[in-house]
Amino acid sequence: MLLLTFNVSTLLAFFLTAVALATPLTRRGADDDFAKIALDNVYKVLNGTISDGSNHTTCTKANLAIRKEYGDLTIAEKNDYVRLVKCLMNTTSKLDPKSYPGAKSRYDDFVVVHMNMTPSVHGTANFLHWHRYYIWAYEEALRNECGYKGYQPYWNWGKYADPTTSPICNGDAHSMGGNGESVKHAGNNLGMAFIKVPAGKGGGCVRTGPFANTTVNVGPLAGSMDPALKIPNNPRADGFGYNPRCLRRDVNSYFTTQFIRPIDIANHINSTKDIGAFQDTLQTDTTKAFSLHTSGHYTIWGDPGGDFYVSPGEPVFWLHHGQIDRHFWIWQNQDPVDRVRQYKGGTLMMVANSPAGKITDLQELSVVTPKGRGAEPSKNLVSSTAGPFCYVYQ
Repeated sequence: MLLLTFNVSTLLAFFLTAVALATPLTRRGADDDFAKIALDNVYKVLNGTISDGSNHTTCTKANLAIRKEYGDLTIAEKNDYVRLVKCLMNTTSKLDPKSYPGAKSRYDDFVVVHMNMTPSVHGTANFLHWHRYYIWAYEEALRNECGYKGYQPYWNWGKYADPTTSPICNGDAHSMGGNGESVKHAGNNLGMAFIKVPAGKGGGCVRTGPFANTTVNVGPLAGSMDPALKIPNNPRADGFGYNPRCLRRDVNSYFTTQFIRPIDIANHINSTKDIGAFQDTLQTDTTKAFSLHTSGHYTIWGDPGGDFYVSPGEPVFWLHHGQIDRHFWIWQNQDPVDRVRQYKGGTLMMVANSPAGKITDLQELSVVTPKGRGAEPSKNLVSSTAGPFCYVYQ
């Protein structure tokens, strides 16, 4: 059984030695100026010039892992990553089949954990720190359970105005698979502001690239695709029933051309020195603009990519949340002395008076917890070069 389970139905109702140093950044936009500052400051932390308040005794420049943007990976690196994601999809689940009959693979285990944890790790003090641990756990599973030699790549949202032609979603043999087949469908009211978004040019099953004909097993739970597509409902109200169906996408440029451009990313990094405001605006949509977090998810959209709870079932989720963590890392390391140990917010999504989060709060991963680890206090997860971590972004 999972360590933490919520009444999902009720909540729905209200709803990265490889190398000693990272190679110089290729400037892609205004946001990369901030990324260079962040990397320089991390090196200062590691050499003791400045302190971010964390213990860095086990992480050095000699053993740093370097997380790269997917488009910057070599063909061999892309192929290796994709092959080993598929390895997780073909490795048996460790969950109780009676409680989670839809979880057929280790990949599904990650999806189920996210479904269970969603109410406490979105819109809360836990959001950035839990997801940092979660992405690292996925990276560790790829490496330790499937033999991956690299590190978790990310998707720089602002790099590709048209994601359908990007190396991530162009559907070639080295991509994360292509768009869904073009089928007639309507758009939907999306995000926390429920803004009407037009349909993209996909909507159907993914039939190109390495993830063509991928089967999604759990969910949907909070799907956002046109009901006319007749995506089958889950046989259980909690979404954990076995519900095999195709991976669908509606990859679009609606968000990349308006809300997650390099200038949007840079402006958000520069918008505040306070983590409370930073994480809130990172996730909160307004009537004028979608947030960076929302925009990345719905650039891929589809099923389960457009499902708030089941979205890790979409393989691009991990690149998107790799970028979320990179964005957080960049913001923290503009001023690591002041920002790395900031921690603010509640503990339950959309509950205004939920208890305040504490930096000592434990972050749980249940059956996807890396070997030798356990529930980690957030104070161990604040720095990418302390606690269980030793990585930077290139």
